[in-house]
Amino acid sequence: MSMKKITNEKDGSILVEIPSGEFEMGDGEDDDCPKHNVCLDTYYIGVHTVTNRQYKKFVDETGHRPPDIAEWGYPIWKDGNYPEKYANHPVVCISWEDAMSYCEWAGLSLPTEAQWEKAARGSQEYKYPWGNDWNSSKCLNYMNKGLEETCPIDSYPEGVSGYGLYNTSGNVLEWCHDWYDEDYYKSSQYQNPKGPSDGSYRVVRGGSWGSGISDCRCACRNDFNLPSERANFRGFRVALA
Repeated sequence: MSMKKITNEKDGSILVEIPSGEFEMGDGEDDDCPKHNVCLDTYYIGVHTVTNRQYKKFVDETGHRPPDIAEWGYPIWKDGNYPEKYANHPVVCISWEDAMSYCEWAGLSLPTEAQWEKAARGSQEYKYPWGNDWNSSKCLNYMNKGLEETCPIDSYPEGVSGYGLYNTSGNVLEWCHDWYDEDYYKSSQYQNPKGPSDGSYRVVRGGSWGSGISDCRCACRNDFNLPSERANFRGFRVALA
């Protein structure tokens, strides 16, 4: 499949076009993700998660706080910078609020839950980005992570989604725009759902280096993520609608 890609001039993110149309969201394996049909307009989403190198440009240009403090885990940044060997790794220890500030600076947005899931599942609407059967060798997860807690954003090419997205299973959990509500799917709008109007937690998707089989499903909704909280297992990718 030939897919249109664009490069965002501000931050260098490569985004792929996701065509408009209906898809079945949710896989019915958890109480908060029953199957239901959703229709999305055409949009673009990052092929990769945002890297430390990209985030450093944002910090330098805006004076935004660097990701050198975390409520969960240990940050790799120190004194406003990161070790060079992690330049192409996803930035972590950033809150939802930090991610939103980055998106505003870059002229982009965080993907909605629906946008993220459609892009991760591909046109075949697979359970995992690569297919319906779990394979621990196709993403960074707790079974194979070794001593490293993240990997470069272009790792595991055999695990890309049908739309060409890397690491939508494993590596780092990814912030989405939506508030989390376990019952939201029961009343979700059909056209371009954007989540509840308010809440206490934001949705995070994709599983991380510490996740197992169930959490790495494309339809899995990760809850209890405070928008102000920073952790070494959460990052983000960008979108454009």
